[in-house]
Amino acid sequence: MLEQILDLVKQQGQQSVVQNTEVPNERNNEVMMEAASTITGGLQNMLSGGGLQNIISMFSGDQSQGRNGILGNPITSMMVGHLANNLMKKMNLSPAVANTVANNIIPGVLNSLVSNTRSNDPANAGFNLNNLIGELTGGSKAAPQTNGIDLQGLIGQLGADTNGDGKVDLSDIAGAISRQSQTQQQAQRQGGGGIADLIQGFFK
Repeated sequence: MLEQILDLVKQQGQQSVVQNTEVPNERNNEVMMEAASTITGGLQNMLSGGGLQNIISMFSGDQSQGRNGILGNPITSMMVGHLANNLMKKMNLSPAVANTVANNIIPGVLNSLVSNTRSNDPANAGFNLNNLIGELTGGSKAAPQTNGIDLQGLIGQLGADTNGDGKVDLSDIAGAISRQSQTQQQAQRQGGGGIADLIQGFFK
C-alpha cells in the first residue's frame, strides 16, 4: 500500500508542486519525496509511539466534511508543520511557499488515502489498512503485523463509537504494533533500505 500512497503524492503534487511556479522545477521531485517521507514517517512514528488508535480514528471518523475534516486532525497538523519546516530548511523555499505546498499536498493525500481505503470500489482494492500497518511495521501484505486483527474490517464498526466513551479501545494491539514499529525503525536506521529506498526509487 505504500506505493499507493506514493501515487497519491504524485497526483497531488501535479498541482501543488509541478504546476506551482514558485517551486523551482529542479526541486519538484525532491519536494514530493519529502512529502512522501513526511506522510509515511509520520504514520510510522505514530505507530511506534502507540498511536494506532489515532490512526484508526482518522480512517473511521466522519467523512462528511471530507478534506476539511482531515485538516482538523492532529496527525495532519503535525505532518503539515514538519513538511513546511523541512522545505524551508532543506530546499530554501520561502515560509509562504513552503506552508502553501504543505497545506495543499498533505491534507489532499490523507483525504484521498482515507476515502480510497474506505471505498468499496474494486478499483481501490489496493488500499487496505491491514496492508498499510503491516508495511509500516516491517510485515508484509500477506502477513501484516496486526496480531490477527482485521483492521480493515474494523473501520466501518469503529466510526459509530458504540459504547459512547469517545475512544477506540485497542490498547493491547496498539502496544504490540508499537513495539514492532520501533524494531522496524531501528533496523532501518542501522541498515538503511526499507521505506526510504522505496520512496527514493519511486520518484526517480
